[in-house]
Parts: sequence; C-alpha cells; structure tokens
Amino acid sequence: TPSRQGRPGPRVAESRPGRTHALTHVALAGSDPQRSMRFYQAVLGVIPVYKSDDFIQVQTPGSRDVIVFERKPGKAGKSGGVVHFGFRLKRPEDIQHAEEVVRKAGGTIKERGEFVPGEPYLFFNDPDGYEVEIWYENPTPIDPKG
Repeated sequence: TPSRQGRPGPRVAESRPGRTHALTHVALAGSDPQRSMRFYQAVLGVIPVYKSDDFIQVQTPGSRDVIVFERKPGKAGKSGGVVHFGFRLKRPEDIQHAEEVVRKAGGTIKERGEFVPGEPYLFFNDPDGYEVEIWYENPTPIDPKG
C-alpha cells in the first residue's frame, strides 16, 4: 500500500459557512442537455430530478452528487480554468468496466493507467469535450469512515 506520509494534514478554517456535504455540484455548458444527460446516464447511472428545454439537473443514486446540463453551445467544452472533474470508484477492479461503459456511451478515452500500484485511473472526454476522470484511490486518513 502506498504511503501517504508526504501529504499535508487537514486544515480547518477558523471561519467557514458551516458543515457541507463536500463538493457535490458541477454545472456544464453544452450544445444539447438531453444528449449530455443520456451520456452520463449510461456512464454513471444518473437520474434526472429537474428538466426544462435548456436545463437538466441530475443526481447519482445514493449520493448528493448533482450535475447540471445547461444549453450554452458557445461555451460547450470550454474549461474556464477547470482542468477536469472526477468520480472516485469504490473498488479498483471496476476501472475496466468503467472504460467499456464510457466507450459504449460515446466518450473518447484519453488515458488509462495507475497513479501508483493499485490506484487505477481513466481520463476521457464526454460528448461536449469536457475532460472527466474516473479513478480509485486507497483511503486517506481524512476520508469519512464507512
């Protein structure tokens, strides 16, 4: 198991808005919200919780993850400084299946490998060109229990 000793310990802000559920929301500009929803349904199993012609909000079952797809073709696939976003696997052996699902859903595989032994990753582009990562990371000392 790789050592995590070189990582800095958690820092707690003296002033914060209150406890959150962590980062749970990303909004993506795209050319076709329906197409984006179908892609992420195939890859992550998301379920729509709100729909309009130009806006769809989905959630991953059993989590608080929210992805919003907004019809903004001129901004589709442009990162605006965000390099990528990712979804952490619960089991490293699921990386092969993740790659198969991404390919079948129409994603473009960019890279697959291991950061360190036992921690596989997969980078791909979704249909709008956003770079997405699916990876497994061994538990860290600050991960929630369970």
